Amino acid sequence: MTGPLLDVAELGKRYPVRSGMFRYRELVAADKVSLTVSAGKTLALVGESGSGKSTVGRCILRLEKPSSGCVRLEGTDITQLPEPEVRKLRPQMQMVYQEPLESLNPRHPVGKLVAEPLLLHGIVPKPEIKRKVVELFRLVGLGEEHIDRYPHALSGGQQQRVGIARALASNPKLLILDEPTSALDVSVEAQILNLLKDLQKRFQLAYLFISHDLAVVSMLADHVAVLYLGQIVESGPTRDVLTGSYHPYTRALVSATPVDHPRQSKERITLSGEPTSPVEPPAHCRLVPRCPYAQPVCSQSRAELVSVGSNRATRCVRFQREHVDGIWNPSPENL
Repeated sequence: MTGPLLDVAELGKRYPVRSGMFRYRELVAADKVSLTVSAGKTLALVGESGSGKSTVGRCILRLEKPSSGCVRLEGTDITQLPEPEVRKLRPQMQMVYQEPLESLNPRHPVGKLVAEPLLLHGIVPKPEIKRKVVELFRLVGLGEEHIDRYPHALSGGQQQRVGIARALASNPKLLILDEPTSALDVSVEAQILNLLKDLQKRFQLAYLFISHDLAVVSMLADHVAVLYLGQIVESGPTRDVLTGSYHPYTRALVSATPVDHPRQSKERITLSGEPTSPVEPPAHCRLVPRCPYAQPVCSQSRAELVSVGSNRATRCVRFQREHVDGIWNPSPENL
C-alpha cells in the first residue's frame, strides 16, 4: 500500500460533565489530534498523566467512539463504520495494556486466553489452535510449560509476554502499546523492549507507543508527538524533538529525565502550579498559567499547531510569532 497504515485527522473526544442541576459542560479529553503511523515504524505519544494519551489510543481502536475527526486504517475511515464492520477490522489492530495482570482473566489459564482470539476470528482451524498457541508462546520467549498456568503464577514480565502473544494472535498490522513497560522492573523492561523491536522488524508492525518515559521513547520511537491537555503541542523525529525542543512543555519533560552519570548536570525547567482544567479549556495556549516563558501574546492569540520546516510542528504561540516576524532567532536555547 502507499501512504501511512494509520492516519488520524483532527480526532476529538469530549465527555459531558454535570455542572449544576440541569446544566452540563464538556470535558475535552482529546482536541484535534492528528497523527500518522507507517508500517514498520513507531510513533510515540508522550505526556504527563491526564494528558489524554490513553483516550486517543482507545478512540483509534473504537473502544471509545470519537466525538469528531476521523481514523483511517489503510484508507478506511473506521469512525463511520457500524459496530459489526468494526469487529471485522479488529484483528488488524490490537492493544497491549499497561497492567499485564489486570488485562488477563484470572479464572483461565493463559493458553486459553491466547487461544481466544484465534477462535473468535477464525484465524486457524480448530484442530490447529494448540499448535498455534505453542508457536505464539515461543515467539514471545515463553515455553510450552507456561500454557496451562494461571496469570497469578507468572512473573510480571511473563504476564506481559502473554499479553503480547494474545495481541499477535490475530495477525495485526497495528499495535497500540499503552505504557507496556511502566509496571515492570528495569531489567525486564529492557527484555520486553527488545522483544517489541524484534517483532516489529520481523512482521513490519506499526506501533503507537504511549508513554511518559522519554528514555524508553528514545530507544523505540522513530517519531514523537507530545500531548498536553488533549492537544499535540510538538511533533517531529524523535531525536530532533528530544535534543532541540521548541515548546516549553517538551523542554520541561526532557529536563526532567535522569542524567546518565551523577556528576552530570543540566538545566531543570519547572512548570509551576496545576494544569488548566480540561472542562471547556481556553482557545489560547493552555500552558500559559505554568509556563516560565509566557508573555502577554501567549494569552491573546489562538494556539494552533504550525509546521516548522518540513517535518516539525509546534503549538508555541511565542515561538510562532517571533519566528514568523523574523525578530527572534528560533533556536531552542532562546525559549
